[in-house]
Order: sequence, then C-alpha cells, then structure tokens
Amino acid sequence: MLQAEKTRGPQPSTAYGDDSGSGGVSEIINFALGLLRRQYLVIILTAAFAITSCAIYLRITPPTYTARVQVLLANPRAQFVQQQSILSEPAFDHNQIETQIQLLKSSALATSVINQLNLVNDPDFSGSVSSLASLWRGPRTWNSTLPEPSKAGTPATLPDTVIAAFQDRLSANRVGVSSILEISFNSSNAERAAEIANAVAKAYISEQINAKFEANRTATSWLQDRLRDLGDQALNAERAVNQYKSQNNIVSPEGKSIDEQQVTELNNRLMAARAQLTEASARLNQYDAILRTNPANLSSMGTLDAVGSDVTSNPIINGLRQQYLELTRRESEYSARFGPNHQAVLTLRNRMRDLRSSIFEEVRRLAENTRNDLEVAKQRQQQIEKQLAEAVVQSRTTDAAELTIRELENRAKGLRSLSDMFQQRYIGSKQQESFPISETRIVQPASPPQSKSKPKSKIVMALGLIGGIGFGIMLGLLRELMDRVFRTSAQIEAELGLPCLALVPELVVPQSPMRRAKSRSTDGDPGQRTIARDSAVHRAVIDRPLSRFAEAIRSIKLAIDLNATKTSNQVIGITSALPNEGKTTIAASLAQLVGHGGKSVIIVDCDLRNPSLSSSLAPSAAAGIIEVTNGTQSIEETVWRDATTNLAFLPAVRRNDLLHSSELLSTDSMHKLFDRLRASYDYVIVDLPP
Repeated sequence: MLQAEKTRGPQPSTAYGDDSGSGGVSEIINFALGLLRRQYLVIILTAAFAITSCAIYLRITPPTYTARVQVLLANPRAQFVQQQSILSEPAFDHNQIETQIQLLKSSALATSVINQLNLVNDPDFSGSVSSLASLWRGPRTWNSTLPEPSKAGTPATLPDTVIAAFQDRLSANRVGVSSILEISFNSSNAERAAEIANAVAKAYISEQINAKFEANRTATSWLQDRLRDLGDQALNAERAVNQYKSQNNIVSPEGKSIDEQQVTELNNRLMAARAQLTEASARLNQYDAILRTNPANLSSMGTLDAVGSDVTSNPIINGLRQQYLELTRRESEYSARFGPNHQAVLTLRNRMRDLRSSIFEEVRRLAENTRNDLEVAKQRQQQIEKQLAEAVVQSRTTDAAELTIRELENRAKGLRSLSDMFQQRYIGSKQQESFPISETRIVQPASPPQSKSKPKSKIVMALGLIGGIGFGIMLGLLRELMDRVFRTSAQIEAELGLPCLALVPELVVPQSPMRRAKSRSTDGDPGQRTIARDSAVHRAVIDRPLSRFAEAIRSIKLAIDLNATKTSNQVIGITSALPNEGKTTIAASLAQLVGHGGKSVIIVDCDLRNPSLSSSLAPSAAAGIIEVTNGTQSIEETVWRDATTNLAFLPAVRRNDLLHSSELLSTDSMHKLFDRLRASYDYVIVDLPP
C-alpha cells in the first residue's frame, strides 16, 4: 500500500495544481454561498438587532425641521439713487461669497438674533430636549452658567454653549454659481425654525445697511476734511500766481501776456507801414515818369490814366480835362470846317496848350505830396521797427517768469478741479447717507416646513438594514476565519496539497421500531453468519441510491476505479484523524456499494480497540480477525455475509483491552491473511483505527 501510494502520489497533486489555477470566480461564489448557508442565523440576528436599534433611535430622537430662506446679494438700485458711489463695488467672486457666509455664521449675528427672539430659554438651546445631541452636549453644559441679569442699559452676556448650539443649527450655502445664499435653520418646531431663519436674514440685511451707513458717514467726514484742505490749497495757489505776476509786472489780459500782445500788434503795424511805403514809392515813380514827358506833347495826356485813382479822382484835374476834351472836340470841328491854320483853330490850340500846362502843374503838386507821404511812411516804419526790437528784447526777459507763472497756474487749476470733483462726491455722499440702502434683499422668505428633515425614517431603516447585514456578514466571516473546521473541499486541498475525492454529507437516518423488528425478523439463523440489517446508516447507500450521500460514496468508488496505478485486486484502507469522524460508515457504505455493483468484496474490521463495525453488522460474532491470525479459526468459519449484496465481512471480536493493536496489524500472519484476501476478492475494504 505504501509503495502504491508513493507511486501514484504526485499525479493527483499535479492534477490538483492544474485545476486550482482555474478556480477564480466560481470558487469565490461557492465560498460566498457556503458562508451565507452556514452563517445565515448570525446575519439575520445582526440585521434584526440593527433594525431594532434604528427603530429605538427613531422613537427617542425628536424630529428636526429645517426652514430655508434665500437672500440675494446683488440687488439693483432704484433710479433715483443710482449715483456714483464713493466706495468701490466690484462684482462678487468666490472669496467674497465665502466672506458673506462667514458673516452669516458669526457670533455677533447669532447674539443679535438670540437677544431679539429671546432664545436663551428655548429648549433647543438650553438642552432640555431629550436627544442624542443634547446628551452629547450635556457634559459640556455642566460647567456653563445662565446669563447674568443685565444691568441698566447693558445687554446680557450669552453663554458660549447657547451661541454654539445656535451656530450648529444654522447653515448657509451658495445656490449654484449665483449670488444667492440659502440660509437654513434646524429646530424641533416648524414655526420656530421659519421664524428664526427669517430673523437671521433680516438681521443680516440690517447689519449690511448699518455697515454701509457707517461707511458712508466715515467717507463723508473724510471728504469734508479733504474738501476743506483742497479749497485752501487751491486758493493759496491762485494767490501765489497773482502775487508773482505783480512782482514781475506781468499782465495777461484775455489769456495772453502783455509782451506777446505788443509784439503781435507791432508786427501788424510794421507790415501796414511797409505796404504804405511801397504804395507811395510806386505812385511817386509814376508821377515822375509823367513829369519827365513834354507837356506840349499831346500823347502825354494819355499817361494820366495809368497813374491810378489819385489822378482820376482829383476834381481839379478832372475839370481841366473836361475843358481840354471840349476844346479838342471844337478844334477838330473847326479844323474840318475852316482848315487847320485858321485863326480860331490856332486860338483853340493855344488854349489847349495852356490847359495841359495847368494839368501837369497839378500833377507836379500831387507828386510833391506823394514824396512827402513817402518820407512820412519811411519815418513811421523806422519807428515801428525800433519799437518792435525793444518789445522783442522785453519779451525775452520775461520768458522765465512766464514759465513759472504757467506752472503756478497749472497747479492752481489742478487743485481747483480736484476740489470741484470732491465737492460733487461730497454732495453724492450726503445724499446716500440720507437714503441708506443695502444691496441685499430676501428673495424667498422661509415658511414652516411640512415634513421633518431629520431623522429620515426610511433612510435610517435602510441604513440599519444594510449596516446590520454588512456587520452580520463581517461577523460570519470572522467566525469562518476563527473556525478550525474544514468546510469546503478547497480548504482541504489547500491544506494537504491533495485532491478531495468527495464531500460526504451528514447522514441521519432514524430507524423506527417497526423497521427494526422487520429487519430482525428477516435475519437468518445466527449460525449462518448473516450480516444484520437493522443498521440503516450502513445500508443508506443501498436504500437511497439517488441521495447526496450515495453520490459521494459513488465518487469515492470512481476515484478508486479510475486510479492509474490500480491492480487486479485492490486493498483500500479507510482511516480518520480522530475517532467518531465517520470512517466506519464510509467503509461500510463503500463496501455495500461495491458489492451491490456485482463485485466480490470483503470488509475487514481492523479497529481492534473499538470494533464499532462488528458490533453493528455482526453483534453476535464469536470469532474474528484475531482468531484467524492466531490460527484458532479459519477465514471461512469467521466471515459473515449479506444475502442482498453478497458482501463478506470479517469482524473483530473484542474480548479484553488490547494494548498493542498496531503490533498485531503489522505481524506476518496479518500479511498472509491479506494476501489470501487479495487472491479471493476483487476489493478488500479495511476499517482502520483512527
């Protein structure tokens, strides 16, 4: 047997190693199902305990109602107050929203609302309401004292526990990414929760108005002082400009300095004088050209018109020319009538010569007048040029003073403009101070909630059920880990490194008195050594061939038959680690199954100290394996048989306590006995000691 075990040992181990690698999810599922099957009572009890605890919690915990009010932080102003604000007002960002939330949760705002609504004696804050939260806050409130009575005009000092309880019930959150804040307050009374939530929102808006009013008043006071300083500075700057002008004799009418105006005027006069001088010189040249001609020449009269308007507009010359023209006409007429040498014609010609001389004398007089005008124009031009040179020199000397004056004037204008701007801001600030308005308003006031916000009965019970089941599974898993019993085939294979042939279920077959009497009545004569049939356990594989027990025994037989090292006659020993583990039942059932299949099989009871199989199958046996090995009895005289399955049984009769049973099993006579059994039977099933 040892040699055969050594020969076949590695093969099942290798096969097991191949199969174990493909276990995976199926093994986990089987383990989970087995865990639930074995530990379902623990899981059910834990879940029931958790649900009961949740029900008790819901029973003793007072309901909490949550009232919500929404506040808008960016309220558009009315048209009649849309003025330029003296304070910077950027758009709200995430940091400013968080700042407003912290202001809502501040102790100052909580104190204001508590004093306004007289919440010091409220059960939610005094700890008189029986709840887990109040029990938790109980030790902290033992050292706190009630607020001392306020003196005349002094508000009472609130304990920190009341403020902390108020802040614990107050929460503020931003609605999405908008500028709307949602203020929530928890209370055991729905109406009280809505009242406190609205009071918090109103107190926050009032605080915003007061803060803006104080800011406007502070800014107005600062503007007033600054405006006074700017007015004084502007006035002093203007006085400095006038004083500097007086010191440097600088007068600037119509925005220009006196020197600049004088130079401009002299330039204009000089240009006019030069134009007049040029005109007089040209006219004198024309007069001289006329006077250089011979007055007796008739063609010289035609040059008078080229002189200009001075000659043509002279009444004397015009009168003389009219007479000359009349005489010329008469001279032409007389010449044609009387001839060119007639005395009348000659007389007319003399008179015409006299008129030409008179005209030329008048022209000479005009030339002299023009020459006098030319001299006057030259003197005027020289005088204007002299005055212009003096004015230019004076202007150059006053350039530095003008730069200083310009700087002083710019400073005075800047201070005056700044003073005017601050004057406008001051007026706007005074108007805003007289009409303070906050950019925050209530969008949706709080109303008493219709249902409690916590504890949520369905959620608490669902969490209790899930938690109880989870904790029960954890306890069951802990029990599995602490359990030293093999529950699955995988545990056995992992521990031993060998394949598990079958898992034999526990077999409990009650045997009724009628069955026992019937089996005894069918037993043959004790002298015929027929196996007793009153043991239903040992015959379960025959009586119930389709049961799980029979399938497990059949798996063992198939493993024996399909063994690669099997021989023609096989000896199978059945043993166990400890007594009372079922090895005798397995051995008897395996022998019954083999015999029922038509094979010759014998079962040998080798448990010499506790021959339970012999007491069950052959209770009246007088001789057994010990007598056969001693030689006092033969095998044929000690073997018992089952008429149904043709099963042979070699019992062991216990006469006294055997101290050396292992030595008896290893004797030569025992070896010879099994050699004979191998030769006589196809299968030899041995019930070994544990």
